[in-house]
Formats: sequence, C-alpha cells, structure tokens
Amino acid sequence: MDWLSLLALSVALAMDAFAVSIVTGLTLDPMTRRHIFRIAFHFGLFQAAMPVIGWLAGSAIQPYIAAFDHWIAFGLLAFVGGKMLWESHGGEEAAADREGRDPTRGWSLLMLSVATSIDALAVGLSLAMVSAPIVVPAIVIGLVAAAFSTVGMLLGRRVGTAWGKRVEVLGGLILIGIGVKILAEHLGA
Repeated sequence: MDWLSLLALSVALAMDAFAVSIVTGLTLDPMTRRHIFRIAFHFGLFQAAMPVIGWLAGSAIQPYIAAFDHWIAFGLLAFVGGKMLWESHGGEEAAADREGRDPTRGWSLLMLSVATSIDALAVGLSLAMVSAPIVVPAIVIGLVAAAFSTVGMLLGRRVGTAWGKRVEVLGGLILIGIGVKILAEHLGA
C-alpha cells in the first residue's frame, strides 16, 4: 500500500473518532488537557489495535464479524447518544448528574473507543486477505486518529462555548447519526 492510499485510509477511519471527539468536547465543562489526552490516546490506541486484531484473525472469522460489526457500532453509538439526549431533557437532577459525568473515563470511553474503531477491524481483515503488512498501517492509522481526536476535542470546546448547554442535544443526535450512517453503509453494501 502506497503512502497516499494509507493516509487516505487513515483519514477515512479517523472521521468517526473526529466527530465523536467534537461531541465530547461539546459536553465537557471545563475541558482539561487530561480529557484531550484520554480521548486522543484511547481513540488512537483502539484505531491502531483493531486493524492488528482483524489482521491476526484473518479470513477465518471474517464472515462472522462482517455479519454484525455494524450492529455493534450502531448499538454503542445509539446508546451513548440516546443517553446524552435523555440527560439533556432531564432537568435539574440530570444537570447535576451531568456535571459529575466524564465521557473520557470508564465505560463511556471504552464504548466510544470500540464504536469508533469497528471499521478498522474490517480494514485489518481486508489487509490480511491481500497479504499486506500491518505494522506500519496500524501505526499510521492510530496516529492520524489521535491527531484528529485532539483537533475534534478542541473544536468541540470552541463550539460548546459559543452555543451553550443546548449542544448536548446536538451531540446526542450526531452520535446516533454516526451509528445510523455506519449501519446504512453496511446494510446497503
């Protein structure tokens, strides 16, 4: 795989992580460098690890994963997005609970990391089927995802400051929309 193709692939895979990072930046108040690092590190790590896992699994399990990987990504994104929508309409109790919630930690971070990197698993499977090496592509994919996640968090913070708390509704809708897009792409293929 040439460098231009690898870069284009990496950017395409990083788009979900970028969008989710924008949403995460919208919801954090205040946002710290630690938040940015956690999102960038985890999204980059999962984006780098999933192609390796897919490549190692190879063609033996490809039919099983292809049958439901899009449903997993959709379910995780719809759950997190739905939760954001629910909390945005929950009044004072939800607002107080939201202030203690940090999507860059715990289960939320794990679910978002997996959901945004499912496509990278399929890329790893594809690379294994054409006997392509995986180490350099995995590193490039991970670094691009980490960079896009950092930019997304910073962009989300700027937008969030300008738009106020109503952005949580938009963020939830965006996450659900990304899940629907993933589902539609796979079901339409």
